[in-house]
Amino acid sequence: MKKTIILSSLVVSLFSNEVKFNLVDKNPSHVIPTNNKQVLSYNSAIKEAVKSVVNISTKTNIKITKNFAVPNLPFPKEFMEPLLKSLPQSKSLKALGSGVILTSDGYIVTNSHVVHGADEIKVTLPHSKKEYKAKIVGIDSDSDLAVIKIETSNLTPIKIANSKDSLVGDVVFAIGNPFGVGETVTSGIISALNKNRVGLNQYENFIQTDASINPGNSGGALVDSRGALIGINSAIISKSGGNNGIGLAIPANMVVNITKKLIEKGRVDRGYIGISISDVTKNLASIYTHKTGAVVVDIEKNSPAFKYGLKRGDLIYEINGKAIPDAPTLKSTIGAFSPKSKVLMKVERNKQDITINAILANKNNELKCTLNHNLDGLNLSSITNELRYQYRIPRDINGVLITDIKPNSLAEEIGLQVGDVIIQIEDTKIKCIEDIKSIFSAHQNMPKRVYVNRYGEILMFVIK
Repeated sequence: MKKTIILSSLVVSLFSNEVKFNLVDKNPSHVIPTNNKQVLSYNSAIKEAVKSVVNISTKTNIKITKNFAVPNLPFPKEFMEPLLKSLPQSKSLKALGSGVILTSDGYIVTNSHVVHGADEIKVTLPHSKKEYKAKIVGIDSDSDLAVIKIETSNLTPIKIANSKDSLVGDVVFAIGNPFGVGETVTSGIISALNKNRVGLNQYENFIQTDASINPGNSGGALVDSRGALIGINSAIISKSGGNNGIGLAIPANMVVNITKKLIEKGRVDRGYIGISISDVTKNLASIYTHKTGAVVVDIEKNSPAFKYGLKRGDLIYEINGKAIPDAPTLKSTIGAFSPKSKVLMKVERNKQDITINAILANKNNELKCTLNHNLDGLNLSSITNELRYQYRIPRDINGVLITDIKPNSLAEEIGLQVGDVIIQIEDTKIKCIEDIKSIFSAHQNMPKRVYVNRYGEILMFVIK
C-alpha cells in the first residue's frame, strides 16, 4: 500500500505552523547482551515512550427506538402508553482505548475503531488524572487509523522508527491501557512481518507480536528496545477475547503516511483502478508464463481499468518498476498512489507481455454507501451506531448487516441468520451494500463464497 517514506525529512505543513514528527535514525544495530553478570533492563529505553502513550475514553449516545407493536395483550392502551414512555429514551455506550502523542502541541494517533462514531472523546495523559476533551482531526477506516487533537502544549512526542528496519525476533514492548487498568507495559518479540490476509482492514501490512495486547490496548504503542515506535497496536487474534500471543500492529511507516494526510486534509485519498483480483493459484499457474502477480477477475464499468483496456484474465506483475508478487500487494500499491497518478503496468495477456498506461481515479469518490437494500430474500443494512448496539456488534467489525430474511428463501435454506455481518464475498472485502450489489450483478450465474461474522465466529456459506 505504502510509498517509500523518507522518514528523516518528514515535515507536515499545517496552516502557519509546522508539525514535526520525532523520528529516529534509520539502520539501527541489532545486538544481544555480551556480559552475563549484568541484568538486562529496558527501563531507561522505554520510560520516555511511556510518557507518549495516553488513555482514551469515549462515549457514544444511542437512541432507543420504540416503534414496535404490542399486539393482543390483555392491557388497555391507556395502561401501555405510560409504560412505554417510561422506558429509556437513549443509552450511552462507554469504551476505553489508547493513543500515541505525535506532536508536542496535541496531535494523537489512535485506531479508528476507538473513536469512530463517538460523541465525546476524553484523553488522560500518563501519570495524570486531568482529562482533556479531544476533537477528531481525521479518520481512515480502511487502515483503522485516526488522528485526534487536544488543546495543550509541551507534550512528549513519541520517537518514530522506520518500521522497515524491524526484524523477526526483535524485542518489542506494547504500551497502553489494557482493560482500563492504567498505563501498562508488556514485552515480547516480533513474531512475523507483512501480515496482509487477516481480514480486519482494507489495507493490511501488520506486524505480529506475542507481546500481550488486550482490550484497551488498541491505539497504543508498539516500540522497539530503543523506545522508538514501530507500530500502533490494533487487534488480537483470539477466540476468548483475551491475549493468546497473537497481536497485530500497524507498522510505523504506514502510520506516518496516513497521519500526515489526515493532518493535512482530514482524509486519505487513495488511487482507484476498478478491478477485482486474485492470486496466481496452482491451477492458474499453468496458463501463465509469470508465476507471480495478480489476476484480473472482474472490471468495473467506467473505471480506469475499463477505460485503459485491462481485461479479465490479465496478469499484472509489475507497476512503475515494482514487482507485484500477489493480489494484496497490488491492492496496497494502487491504494498508496494519489488520485490522478499515472501508473505503468506490465501485464501478461495470452502469454504475451504488454504495457498499459493508466491514470487512477479517487477511491473515495467511487464508494457511496446506501443505508438499506433488499436482495434475494435478504434485508441488508449498513451498520449504524444504533444497529451496533441493538445487535451487539463490536466496533472493529465492519461489513453489511443482515436485518431480516424472507421465509423459505435461499438465504434461509443455506443457514444465514439475522444478525450476521457479511464481511467478504469471494476475494472482495465488504464495506458497503454497493460492494455486494456489484459482485452479484457481475457474477449472476456463478457460485459465491460468502463470509460472515456471527457473534465473533467467522463462517463461510456458498450461494449458488
